[in-house]
Amino acid sequence: MDKGQKNHLKAYGIAYWVLGFEVDTYWLLNYRGGAFMFKSNNQFIEECKVRGVSYEIIADAQSTSILSQLSAPDVNMDAVKLEKRPKIAVYSPPDKQPWDDAVTLVLSYAEIPYDIVYDKEVIAGKLSTYDWLHLHHEDFTGQYGRFWAAYRGAPWYLEQVRSSESLARELGFKKVSELKGAVARKIRDFTAGGGYLFAMCSATDSYDIALAAEGVDICESMFDGDKMDPQAQAKLNFENTFAFKDFRLSLNPAEYEYSNIDNTNFRRIKKDLDFFTLFEFSAKWDPIPTMLTQNHMQVIYGFMGQTTAFNRAVLKPSVVVMGETKEANEVRYIHGEFGRGFWTFYGGHDPEDYQHMVGDPPTDLALHPNSTGYRLILNNVLFPSARKKKQKT
Repeated sequence: MDKGQKNHLKAYGIAYWVLGFEVDTYWLLNYRGGAFMFKSNNQFIEECKVRGVSYEIIADAQSTSILSQLSAPDVNMDAVKLEKRPKIAVYSPPDKQPWDDAVTLVLSYAEIPYDIVYDKEVIAGKLSTYDWLHLHHEDFTGQYGRFWAAYRGAPWYLEQVRSSESLARELGFKKVSELKGAVARKIRDFTAGGGYLFAMCSATDSYDIALAAEGVDICESMFDGDKMDPQAQAKLNFENTFAFKDFRLSLNPAEYEYSNIDNTNFRRIKKDLDFFTLFEFSAKWDPIPTMLTQNHMQVIYGFMGQTTAFNRAVLKPSVVVMGETKEANEVRYIHGEFGRGFWTFYGGHDPEDYQHMVGDPPTDLALHPNSTGYRLILNNVLFPSARKKKQKT
């Protein structure tokens, strides 16, 4: 999985596929870019050839030597055994939206199967049947992505409002914001029970805002028919959130922003200088963030979204920062634990489209088989497969 790999993204799909055969599979952390190692047979070799994935066949003695090398206390490497294929769900609306989603793009390209779930399935308690959940570009605050100012007359926006209000009534809620808040809490319970949550773009900050705003009306009349609670800011409960605290809500409904969690409006970085750096963690002492940052490059090209990056000032102390843009004093890639589960938030919309606009065509990942930004997503997909070691304190 170093720079010699022809197709990094499909290599994750091979690792996922091999797990279905109950073959010992190892993720070699910090070894050649985070390589995968498993017992070879003709079927696996042919599948690598079909998918265009580079591979090497080594002798048993060499594999034993590699595992011994990685276990040495003086090297920042380790081998993590992968134990099962995680069952994957993507939280996404059933109707077509005027934007695509990076995670569904890369899962499809890597040939990793997933199910689509939405509010009906979440409210019905079906998340418990999955190991890993991705939150599609979503607004959990019930403000329709804050697209009102620019797109309130667009057919797709009007249809989104109509279908969302209809679904809320069908599920027994008076407002879309109340339904989304209930969904957010169901997702919180999924994570607390041992689930793995991954979110990008606006599904990160809007999710935490929805948790903090439980029982508080933070929507103006154009979103839910009545005025926002004038004491909404003071009533936010930051004890409920995963990642952020002490943030300030945007009180202007025409602003394409929810709060000061996102750093998009404050960035002054030129496109050709926009990148973020991954932290290096101890493979033996901090295996979880080490898994989530495996890559063949430590510097990742930046990309924007409705939520591009996170304001460092509103991070909770327990949050693990895995990627940052020092020049902007912002963080791009963060992780934490909640109950018995884990969550990861990744800023930006599409790692290979710097400023993806509403209505733009989806990215063709066949043109980006070695994408470092997309590799971070796939690290999270395989993370639930790994046998977890007890964290050192």
